[in-house]
Amino acid sequence: MGPMERPTSARPLLILAMDQRDSFAKLFGTEEQEATPDQVEQMRAAKTLVYRGVAAVADQVGDVQIGVLTDEEYGPEVLQRAKADGRVLAYPVEKSGQKLFDLEYGDDTAAHVERWDPDYVKVLVRMNPDDDQAGTRGQLDRLKALSDQLRASDRPFLFELLVPASDAQLASVGGDSTAYDRDLRPGLGAQVIHAVQDAGVEPTLWKIEGLETADAAREIVAAAKRDGRDADCIVLGRDAPQETLDHWLQVAAPVDGFVGFAIGRSIWKEPLQRYLDDGDEAAFLEVVGQNYLHYVRTYLAAR
Repeated sequence: MGPMERPTSARPLLILAMDQRDSFAKLFGTEEQEATPDQVEQMRAAKTLVYRGVAAVADQVGDVQIGVLTDEEYGPEVLQRAKADGRVLAYPVEKSGQKLFDLEYGDDTAAHVERWDPDYVKVLVRMNPDDDQAGTRGQLDRLKALSDQLRASDRPFLFELLVPASDAQLASVGGDSTAYDRDLRPGLGAQVIHAVQDAGVEPTLWKIEGLETADAAREIVAAAKRDGRDADCIVLGRDAPQETLDHWLQVAAPVDGFVGFAIGRSIWKEPLQRYLDDGDEAAFLEVVGQNYLHYVRTYLAAR
């Protein structure tokens, strides 16, 4: 793999995320494990259409790096097209829909990574300081082995961190998930980032849930860059409504150390549900492209 240009605030990495597998299958009325060959083909065709919608507006985004995050189960054609188009390619290696991180391909992970030759290898991890310590230790051990493997092969590591509230934490803010996101999650997120680093896991990019304030965004960046680490952050979409996601992008974009976003369902989920009902391919492509452009422009205008 050749050297890749690092994203910066001047030239951010703006990722179309569609590595969903478990939740994607549900949109087609099935489960990942139970999908028929016909349903798998439908899902692959849908992911290709999402990519085409974004590819069609690629010449309108300005000086940014367009990224694509997708899986080989439902997105093999997208992986091939994105690579041929010179996009920044991110490839997930976690099992989908699991509470605790584990590798989709186990000992064969390296072979799958070599096959697709992505610019980033991505994991999704759910972790909270209140979690069961044995479960956390197991996650960290598996992540350390992967981190070491990626460092040895000089592959950048994209770490998507979700910090779901524990029952006690949610109760402490009266069951208000917005208050949790605003008041508790930034500090908890920083604690988890420290724990991940202390376990010897060293991401290149942290993919972080949206933050309500610039101070919270700075706190997360400070954790990612602790002790001189050369790591940056991007904002994830979390299937948020446009107004919420716009706010998260406007908060993060001006903060040093935030260098882009990875947005998925907020771009394509509603148009996909309509398309599955009405079969209007042209309308689907148009809306997906315009949704992606909306978030690109929101992010760039806020820098």
